[in-house]
Amino acid sequence: MAKINGNEIRPGNVIEHDGGLWVAVKTNAVKPGKGGAYNQVELKNLINGTKLNERFRAAETVEKVRLEQKDFSYLYEEGDALVFMDQESYEQLQLQKEFVGDRAAFLQDGMIVTVELHEERPIGIKLPDTVVLEIVEADPVVKGQTAASSYKPAKLENGLRVLVPPFISSGEKIVVDTNEIEYVRRAD
Repeated sequence: MAKINGNEIRPGNVIEHDGGLWVAVKTNAVKPGKGGAYNQVELKNLINGTKLNERFRAAETVEKVRLEQKDFSYLYEEGDALVFMDQESYEQLQLQKEFVGDRAAFLQDGMIVTVELHEERPIGIKLPDTVVLEIVEADPVVKGQTAASSYKPAKLENGLRVLVPPFISSGEKIVVDTNEIEYVRRAD
């Protein structure tokens, strides 16, 4: 860990504050007419997602935390846990499904994900931005629909539903955005 001054906090920095781990989302240097300058920082708690607005004076120091990022490949699901393997050491890591959230549905055998660790403790996970999935059910197009409303619901092989353009049918593979959970394009 390294100490930095309050005015050096930048978006993306992870700091230890009030006994928790926080990532700086936005920072704004404020120089009031009276009194000393300060850095207005919007923080997000890395463990539970709560937000906090905090003022840090230049003279204050905070602990800047370095997160380790490691690549893991997804192996399988075991009850409420998802099992991953460290790409370098081959050690296995179990994460609770709720830690991964809705995006757990996108995990595929052997998929490489990046896990952020703080002192060996997982605090974040990043999936690939897009995945290719097959459509198992697609509603037929309703005649007379306007172009604007012509997207139709479709069910993906992983059980999730997305809206797709009318020309997409069951059995086709599409590219899906894992962050927005939406159709991107037809897969090649």
